Amino acid sequence: MSKLSIVIPCYNEQESIPLFYPVVEKVVKKMPVKVEYWFVNDGSVDNTLKKLRKLHQEHPEEVHYISFSRNFGKESGLYAGLEATTGDYVVVMDVDLQDPPEYLPEMYQIILSGEYDCVGMRRTDRTGEAKFKSFLSDKFYDVINKISDTKIVNGARDYRMMTRQMVNAVLSLKEYNRFSKGIFNWVGFKTKYLPYKNVQRVAGTTDWSTWKLFKYAIEGITDFSEVPLSIATWVGGVSAFLSIVGLIFVIVRRLMEPSSSAFGWASMVCIMLLLGGLQLMCIGIVGKYIGKIYMQTKNRPIYIVKEKR
Repeated sequence: MSKLSIVIPCYNEQESIPLFYPVVEKVVKKMPVKVEYWFVNDGSVDNTLKKLRKLHQEHPEEVHYISFSRNFGKESGLYAGLEATTGDYVVVMDVDLQDPPEYLPEMYQIILSGEYDCVGMRRTDRTGEAKFKSFLSDKFYDVINKISDTKIVNGARDYRMMTRQMVNAVLSLKEYNRFSKGIFNWVGFKTKYLPYKNVQRVAGTTDWSTWKLFKYAIEGITDFSEVPLSIATWVGGVSAFLSIVGLIFVIVRRLMEPSSSAFGWASMVCIMLLLGGLQLMCIGIVGKYIGKIYMQTKNRPIYIVKEKR
C-alpha cells in the first residue's frame, strides 16, 4: 500500500485545526493509502500548538507536528513539512479548508496513472475576496509570466499532490528566499491542474493582508526574473541620454541667443528631483537583489525547530 503524506502549514489556526482533521480523514479513509499528517506550527501566538499536541495524543501514529522557535513564514513551513515527509506521494494543503479535500481521490488517481508527476488545483474565480486584491493578483500573474522564463498558472494554489521524485527535487533547492509557486514549476516535471471555484475559510481570519501579498509578489518577481535589473539599467541610460540632450540644447540656445535667460530655478529643481528619484529607484532595485545575495551567503537555516513529534 502506498503512503500519502499531507503537509499543513499553520499560523494562528487554533479554530481551524479541530475542523480540518475529521473532514480530511473522512476523505482519505476511502483511499487505498496509508496516511501521515505533518502540521507545521509557524511560531503561532495563539493555542495552535496546544491543539496540535492534543491531536497528536489522540492519533499518535498518523498525526505529527513540527513547531518553530519563531515565525519564519509560510515558505519555511512548507519546506520543513516536505523535508519531514516519508510518503510515496505528498500533498500540500491549507488548514482553513480553502483547499477542498474532496479532490484528493481524483488527484491520487491521476498521479497514480504515471502520466503526471504533480496534480495541482487552480481557482477559477475569487468569490468573497476584495476586488482590489483580486485585481492585484491577476496583474501579478500577468507581469511575472511576461518577464520570467518560469511560467506560473493564474489562480494556481500551493494545494497539490506530488511524487516523491518531485518532492526531492524541490528539497534540493536550498535557497533562503523561497517562492514555492515558482519553485514547483522551475523544477519541471509534468503537472496537471484541476479547476475549482473559490472556497471560503472554515474558521478564523486570514493573515495575508494586501500589503503582505504585495511584498510576496515582489519576492516572487525578484526570485525568478532579472528584468527589474534590466529596467534599472535602461532607466539610467535613458536618463543620462536625455540629460546630455538637454545640456546640448541649453548650450546651443545660449550661443544663438546670448540675451536669453535660464529656464528658471523651478524647472531645474524639478529635473533634479526627477533624476534623483530615478537614481534612487534603480539603486533600490539593485539593492533588493544584493540583499538576497547577502542573506543567502550568511547560510542561515531556513527554519529552527523547537518541538517535533
